Amino acid sequence: MARWRWTSRKKKLSLHKSQYRGRFAPSPTGPLHFGSLVAAVGSFLDAKHHHGIWLIRMEDLDTPRCAPGAADDILRTLDAFGLHSDEPVIYQSQRTAAYDEALQRLQDLRTAYPCCCTRKEISDSALHGIEGPVYPGTCRAGIPVGREGRAWRARTDDTALTFDDALQGSITQHLESEIGDFVVKRADGLFAYQLAVVVDDAFQQISNVVRGADLLNSTARQIHLQNLLGLPTPHYMHLPVAVNAAGEKLSKQTLAQAVDSTRPVHALWHALAFLQQQPPQAMQDERLDTVWEWARRNWHAERLVGCRALPAMADELDHRGNE
Repeated sequence: MARWRWTSRKKKLSLHKSQYRGRFAPSPTGPLHFGSLVAAVGSFLDAKHHHGIWLIRMEDLDTPRCAPGAADDILRTLDAFGLHSDEPVIYQSQRTAAYDEALQRLQDLRTAYPCCCTRKEISDSALHGIEGPVYPGTCRAGIPVGREGRAWRARTDDTALTFDDALQGSITQHLESEIGDFVVKRADGLFAYQLAVVVDDAFQQISNVVRGADLLNSTARQIHLQNLLGLPTPHYMHLPVAVNAAGEKLSKQTLAQAVDSTRPVHALWHALAFLQQQPPQAMQDERLDTVWEWARRNWHAERLVGCRALPAMADELDHRGNE
């Protein structure tokens, strides 16, 4: 596969059916749950509706959070649903050299700097932003005497960064005041999600990122890194996330149940209904390939415009209660 080289000019990606390259990038912290299935189905359908390529990337970089065997379990579950990557699956844990190269590039450009601050120090001195404390820039001008760098941060500014999301419309962030200089390599030596996802999207030549709206606030940081590194900016589409009765996103932390891979048509029908695709009731009795064929032909992403969260189907949450 071709690999993006660092350039002084940012490449632009325009959408043509033959150029569409999408991806699903789960974190193997546990089995695939309904919320993740929704993201997989939405990204797959948007790619296939546009006659494009769909890839699977395993975001297993955060090793302390990864569950043993979870990556293989997720791939088996996706396989049971007919969700197959069009190219070999890549694993972030095998790509640290690429992230090292990107970090070195940021250092050479003087757009990344070492930071010695602890979380408590930041929390004690920071204003609250859209995702917690805003880093106050303590180490921007250098690490205080007697301290050592623990992490690496990307330098931001307060220029308005605006992008158009296919479902959520025009989104604007002022990174410096709303997020602050953000971590690209953690104090524990692991590369941060924001840097890894940018490097990998460019490496895989991703033209369209379709994912959950819980990652909408991360997009400006990723575009900022793309701008710094001279990498392409994909088109973005943020799907509504599935929430439980308490309004919490389905996740391992909220005890979301694993999808039932022995009943793929049942779960796929519910995912399509959640995505407002209005699958016929009778479709629940069809073969899996028949449901997929209907879904590809009848994909209408525009039905989700402006929607960031929807309640998961009660049946989908409850039918495995005795497992």
